[in-house]
Amino acid sequence: MAKKGKKLQDATKLVDKTKVYSVAEAAELAKQTSSSNFDATVEVAFNLNIDTRKNDQQIRGAVVLPNGTGKTQKVLVFAKGEKIKEAEAAGADFVGDAEFIQKIQGGWFDFDVIVATPDMMGEVGKLGRVLGPKGLMPNPKTGTVTFDVTKAINEIKAGKVEYRADKAGIVHAPVGKVSFDAAKLAENIQTLVEVIAKAKPATAKGTYIKSLHVTTTMGPSIKVDTTVAK
Repeated sequence: MAKKGKKLQDATKLVDKTKVYSVAEAAELAKQTSSSNFDATVEVAFNLNIDTRKNDQQIRGAVVLPNGTGKTQKVLVFAKGEKIKEAEAAGADFVGDAEFIQKIQGGWFDFDVIVATPDMMGEVGKLGRVLGPKGLMPNPKTGTVTFDVTKAINEIKAGKVEYRADKAGIVHAPVGKVSFDAAKLAENIQTLVEVIAKAKPATAKGTYIKSLHVTTTMGPSIKVDTTVAK
């Protein structure tokens, strides 16, 4: 087992493992316990009581955090005709069609999010094996397959994050940076918690959110009170 550095050891001592913290307390503690020398990302992890093998229990979507993520996302838009000009005007970093499909097939990934108009999905679908494993495939559920490219780009630039439950029912999502004011971090966390709570499948039985934790890139895990989702 790798030995913890002194900074992480000291940070871990600040977290009471027997305590369940409020969202506000967790946000403040995340700032205090970050042991990195850079502006670390603050993340939330949900353990959901769902069966992802069932289509009606697959959790996936997107939400615009009220205070952004602290990261500027590079957006690639697949479009044609007038939608190319619209995407460029909205601030897309890259816009095109066939040439970018070829670049991606050649190993180019200098972007964070892809938006595609529905009439481009026949071509973009060819990249499924490449984009799918990286979580980069556009999807209507996350608002990244749309003719309203202006809205999609504006939301992404404003701090939109995508969330998706893995096979074990775990959802990871960034909610800001350690440099954020604690109140703004707490607001972002609460917003995501409420969105995940509303996404509860009608067929899910028992306690939906089994556990909720907040952590930083190189910090200890902080357990959060799941009743904030009710």
